[in-house]
Amino acid sequence: MPSRSDDPVARALGHAVARVADAVRAVQASNPVVLIDGRSGAGKSTLARLVSEQWPLQTAPQLVALDSIYPGWDGMDAGVERAYEQILRPHGRGLVGTWQRYDWEAGEYAESHAVDPSRGVILEGCGALAPRTARVADVRVWVESPESSRKRRALDRDGDTFRPHWDRWALQEVVHLRRDDPIGHATLVVSIP
Repeated sequence: MPSRSDDPVARALGHAVARVADAVRAVQASNPVVLIDGRSGAGKSTLARLVSEQWPLQTAPQLVALDSIYPGWDGMDAGVERAYEQILRPHGRGLVGTWQRYDWEAGEYAESHAVDPSRGVILEGCGALAPRTARVADVRVWVESPESSRKRRALDRDGDTFRPHWDRWALQEVVHLRRDDPIGHATLVVSIP
């Protein structure tokens, strides 16, 4: 088994975490908002988890995955809108936000989760970085990865659950890329092989 230093994905993630941590420190706030966007399988969730685990500030951040909010396979835009209204907007105003987890099996929203405005937030997922969300975020990250790597990682992770929906979801990503210019709104662009 290769060591971590021999793994190009692990190296790239380590470098990306360091860059995000530097950007978080540069904000000089106790409750910065970090958005992590990229296409499916790019490495957003792993990067977000690692940034959360290695958070450079004293108080741990609140990590929210848009996968927990999207209302199904056609719900990218609706999920991002809910995240903006229920998490990002209240947080930016110093108010407690509340978001509901979407139960993919039941096809409905389930329990609620509070978001403390005194703590940082990491919001990760496809569609996270758009003109509206960018205005209320301190660190905006786009994760770039080749399509073959992305598809392999996504299908290895989610298997037959995601396979029939890959193209359907990818169309929403293309609309997001064209309409919202997430790369243009990013303060950091990181590449994961």
